[in-house]
Amino acid sequence: MNENKDIPMTESTSQSGIEEINVTEDEVECSTKCAKWFRRFFMEGQVLDKEHADALKTLPHDAPWYRIALVKYRRFVGPAISATVVYFFWLAYMIKWNMWHLFVERYEMSITIVFASLIAGMTSVGGGVVAFPVMTLVLNVTPNIARDFSLIVQSCGMTAASFVIYFMGIQVDWNSLIICSIGGVFGAIFGFEVVDQHLTPPRKKFTFTAFCFAFAFALFLLNRYRKRRTFLTVPYLNKWKGFVLFLTALVGGMFTALAGTGLDIVCFSVMTLLFRVTEKTATPTSVILMSINTAVATYWRAVIHIDVSTDAFHYLLVCVPIVVIGAPIGSVVGSYLHRLVLAALIYIITTAALIGSFVVIRPLTPDLIGLAVGIVVGGILIFLLLTLAGASVLKHVEEQEVNSNTGRSIEQTDKTLTIADNSTVENGYSNKAFEVI
Repeated sequence: MNENKDIPMTESTSQSGIEEINVTEDEVECSTKCAKWFRRFFMEGQVLDKEHADALKTLPHDAPWYRIALVKYRRFVGPAISATVVYFFWLAYMIKWNMWHLFVERYEMSITIVFASLIAGMTSVGGGVVAFPVMTLVLNVTPNIARDFSLIVQSCGMTAASFVIYFMGIQVDWNSLIICSIGGVFGAIFGFEVVDQHLTPPRKKFTFTAFCFAFAFALFLLNRYRKRRTFLTVPYLNKWKGFVLFLTALVGGMFTALAGTGLDIVCFSVMTLLFRVTEKTATPTSVILMSINTAVATYWRAVIHIDVSTDAFHYLLVCVPIVVIGAPIGSVVGSYLHRLVLAALIYIITTAALIGSFVVIRPLTPDLIGLAVGIVVGGILIFLLLTLAGASVLKHVEEQEVNSNTGRSIEQTDKTLTIADNSTVENGYSNKAFEVI
């Protein structure tokens, strides 16, 4: 009888052990999937140019400490250098004139700029996409003051982020950068002297928020085609492509003159949708582009117009110590995040800004509603056409590759492009489609 009773007990114990093993295996499998998901969306890696990729690859184990710091830990050294320079001049001014009371009076802007600076560094949109709606819709600041503040603070933050991008050797499309910088300068000047004079404050608010919302649709289109081929730079850059980039920057410069940001958004859209440049190159390119454009725009407002308000300058004083740290950190963090994560941030911000415009702006006249709807619909149609045209451009590029007998990409070189801390793209190409998304 005792033996018969023991048998079920043994079977039950064995079955329990098997269930425990199965549970453990399920937990391990779940943990592995979560780790893969996290690495995919938050540790994608950076695309470096040949010089920095070689330096990172050939760094000896017994290298001097300063060389290890400048090569292996450049992501920390770069922001530290830019922040040190800015803090030196900022502290000298704050101590000289005892302006510390501004942090009590303008604390709301210090909080806002924390998020704005991170968004500016990690995405293709400037910090103005956060700062401008908050200032004009929540804090009831006039659009001109919000615009001037956005220009001044980005000229500091974006410049700091640009230094970090250059210092770290992150891949940038320099040819497109030069062309768009020239067009952006002329567009900003035209926007200040002509366009800005004909728009009322409510129209400026709706124009900016509706434009940003339309750009979110462009990102949606970009992320919809997951198997598209992308390039590190504009492939086979020629006269007509350069002219398109120039006209694009001209329009973007006008938006910058109205709201303090816009050039980076427009140029990013054309580079990615029409010319199929990867976001990993287009984003740092747009950051440097915006630093140049806001520096020129700030000069125009402060020196030519002599019309920058004291409030804008006071906002700058409580924000610049945050921006020079937040924007470079954002550029480093953004280079690791998956494009879908960055896109989700922009979806949320632009949608909230547009809804806020309809809720806050009063009186909400039919012409304002028509302006917002028109910009959104028109922008969506333009971005859709750019996407369709991009397919045609890609087909033409592939025909050129076949005609030049490359077989798999444009002009092979000995360039090696490294995705830092993740993987290496060996036997790279100067203008190749480096990833299939």
